[in-house]
Amino acid sequence: MKNNIVLIGMPGVGKSTVGVILAKILGYSFVDSDLVIQERTGKLLREIIEEKGVDGFIEVESDVLSSLNPEKTVIATGGSAVYGAGAMAHLKEIGTVVYLSISFADLEKRLSDIKSRGVVLREGQTLRDIYEERILLYEKYADLTVEENGDTVEDTVEAITKGVM
Repeated sequence: MKNNIVLIGMPGVGKSTVGVILAKILGYSFVDSDLVIQERTGKLLREIIEEKGVDGFIEVESDVLSSLNPEKTVIATGGSAVYGAGAMAHLKEIGTVVYLSISFADLEKRLSDIKSRGVVLREGQTLRDIYEERILLYEKYADLTVEENGDTVEDTVEAITKGVM
């Protein structure tokens, strides 16, 4: 049954912030998949990336996402969730996938220290590179796209609520 809302988008777009408020308004539970990964592994995201590399981290993330089976829950995924095709297929089965879209200029302003956030970057990749690579994946998996053009969190939440209800 598709009674969950799954938020996807770039790191720093506000998936967790929007997710918490959306869950409160809808009377849903809230899950931040990055925190679930940290709880299950006992490690910070950047520690997993350092130990297992990018592909190893994506595997861990995909396994965690594929194991989620909540009811009436807003799920905020990590920005790299879209690299796991199996995990995304599972999330689309259990929920409505909402892509929080942001311009590159706005994203650059929000993400000052990309490394400490545990952002999945391959050797030599820039923020622009992953932005352009991931947009295609976000659009592919999204049931609904909400553009964040300097909107307030409340505006974003309202747009999601209108789009999924």
